[in-house]
Amino acid sequence: MSEHRFEELEMKLAFQEDIVHKLDDALANQQQQIIELQRQVQLLGREMRSLDVQVSGDAQPEPPPPHY
Repeated sequence: MSEHRFEELEMKLAFQEDIVHKLDDALANQQQQIIELQRQVQLLGREMRSLDVQVSGDAQPEPPPPHY
């Protein structure tokens, strides 16, 4: 293998390693965002259930409309 070809392969390998590290960082960042979004969805779900209980607990049953 010629010296020039060997250097090209080394550069390609270095470039690929850099890309793999960047992709790994991006994946880790996205995973953290997913975890945070899941936490927020859970909190919103709890808040909605709490509001539903408050509203339904205070509300009186509606009488049927007059045409019944």
